Amino acid sequence: MKVEAVTTASGYRRPFFSAGHLSPPLRPLSPSGSWRPLRGSSRLVSKAWGVAVRASAERGRGFLSGWDEKPYELLPGGRIAYLDEQDVVTFLDPPKELIPLDPSSYNPSAYLWKKIGEIPEERRHRLLHLLQPRLITRAWEIAGTRFEDAMLAKKTASPMLSGATESTTLVEYYNCRTSGGPQSISWMKSFKKAIFCDSSLRIYGRFYGESVMARITSSSKPLYFVVKQVKEVMATEQPCDLAYEFGDGLWNLNERPEGFPKPEKHPHPFDDEVIVYARYIGPGVLVGQAWQEGKELQQLPQKLCKEILMVKDYFKS
Repeated sequence: MKVEAVTTASGYRRPFFSAGHLSPPLRPLSPSGSWRPLRGSSRLVSKAWGVAVRASAERGRGFLSGWDEKPYELLPGGRIAYLDEQDVVTFLDPPKELIPLDPSSYNPSAYLWKKIGEIPEERRHRLLHLLQPRLITRAWEIAGTRFEDAMLAKKTASPMLSGATESTTLVEYYNCRTSGGPQSISWMKSFKKAIFCDSSLRIYGRFYGESVMARITSSSKPLYFVVKQVKEVMATEQPCDLAYEFGDGLWNLNERPEGFPKPEKHPHPFDDEVIVYARYIGPGVLVGQAWQEGKELQQLPQKLCKEILMVKDYFKS
C-alpha cells in the first residue's frame, strides 16, 4: 500500500492512501514509525479519515498527540465543527480521494455504532442537521449489516424500546427528521417521537409536530402507535429491529403520560396500515422506513417518505 501525504489549507498534513484498503482507519505515524488504529476522539480535516499531523512535525518538532487534540475545529466565521460528529458524516460520505474500506474485512455497522457512541449524549442531536437525506438512507443501509453478526444484532439503542425497562412513568423523547413526504404530512420533515409503556409493559409511542399548528393538530389527532419486536420489513424482507404499528389509532390507552391526549382515529394516510420499521444504528439513535401497506389485499405497499433519522432527546427524557 502506497502512503503519501496531503497538506490542507490550514497547514495540516493527512495520510493519503493511493492503493489498498484502510481497515480500520489509521492514525499518522507514531514516533516509533508504525501506523496505529484510531482511539477515542479522532481529528478530521477536510473530511478525511485519520488524525492530522501539523506540517511542523516534518521539521522535527514532534507529533501531535491524539490525547492533546481538542474535540472541535474552528471554522471560518467562528463556527465550531465537532470532530466526533464529523467522523460519522465522513464515514457515511467518504471523500473521493480515499479508497473506501473493504466491506468484507470488517462490519461497517460496528464502526458506525462506535463513532456514534463517542459523541456525547448532549451533542448527538447535531446529527439531525449534519446528515443529509441521502446520508440517512446510507445509514439505513449500513445498519442492515449489523444483522450479519450475532453479537452486533443483540445491541439496542434504548432499554425501553427493547423491553428491558419496567418503568411506567418514564417517557423517552426523540427528535426526528426526514426529507418529507406527501403534502398532507409535510410536518414530518422535522417532528418528535415519544415512547412510553403501560402497566402491562406494552410499549406505545406517538409522533407529533414541532410547529404551533402541528401541535394543535396533534392534540386533536394524536398519532399513537404500538411498538413491536419484528425481524423484517414486510415489503422488502430486509432485517429490522422494531415496527411502529399505527393501526386505526383507537388504542386502549387508559394509562398515558401526563398531558397526552386520548387516542382518536388516525387521519389519512396513517389510517391505511402505516408501519414504521426501525433499525438501531447507535446508542440513542435509530433510522426508520415508513410504509403505507394498505388495508386492501390488492394494494401494493409504498414508502410514505424517505428514511427517518431518530435521535434521543437526553435533555427531556
